[in-house]
Amino acid sequence: MSSIPNNLQVVHDAIADAAYRYGRNPTEIALLAVSKTFSANEVLQALQVGQKSFGENYLQEALDKMQEVEQRRLASSCATVPEWHFIGPIQSNKTRPIAEHFSWVHSVDREKIAQRLSEQRPEVLGDLQICLQVNISGEASKSGVPPDQLLAFAQQVQALPRLKLRGLMAVPEASEDKQVQRAAFQALAQLGQTLIQNHIAIDTLSMGMSGDMEAAIAEGSTMLRIGSAIFGKRDYAV
Repeated sequence: MSSIPNNLQVVHDAIADAAYRYGRNPTEIALLAVSKTFSANEVLQALQVGQKSFGENYLQEALDKMQEVEQRRLASSCATVPEWHFIGPIQSNKTRPIAEHFSWVHSVDREKIAQRLSEQRPEVLGDLQICLQVNISGEASKSGVPPDQLLAFAQQVQALPRLKLRGLMAVPEASEDKQVQRAAFQALAQLGQTLIQNHIAIDTLSMGMSGDMEAAIAEGSTMLRIGSAIFGKRDYAV
């Protein structure tokens, strides 16, 4: 039976294999373990073998989990300190706890949300690392700033205090077609280059999940959001 440490090793091997095949350095590709719906116990299993970054979608679940993980981490003398990333949709009334408890937010797509995160980020914590979510496939059901509005939005966010604009994030429309997958990621990478050409110094493309990881690596992903390949199939009823 597979285990979380074994699964992590398989994922790291797959990242390295894909990186070499597409002429990339695997050390330039960070792994974000998406722990939503999974328990503190499962996070600790990953933490104890050196996985540092964890992604959460649901605020209250995340806050409870963070507290339990920290208590159990200290009790077990685990030296790896988790870095928490918020990757889900953001409601206006949830910005304060997000600003206070997370190191990264990947899903900023409205000026109001960015402004509130800026105002509510405790200065003692340092800048909140921000990715702008782009609706790269134009799906009505998906969050994200439209591509043609991205540059103006990025310029607004870049000017806000206590936020550090790091890059872009997208969740493209699901497809089994590798070329379709690559086209969406290529479009996001091109938007990133447009920002850089306009003097917005980003360094992060948060793109690629368990089902399209290879395509994302091929098109320049610097941060993969991997959940089921590490933790197994989710039970959303839980």
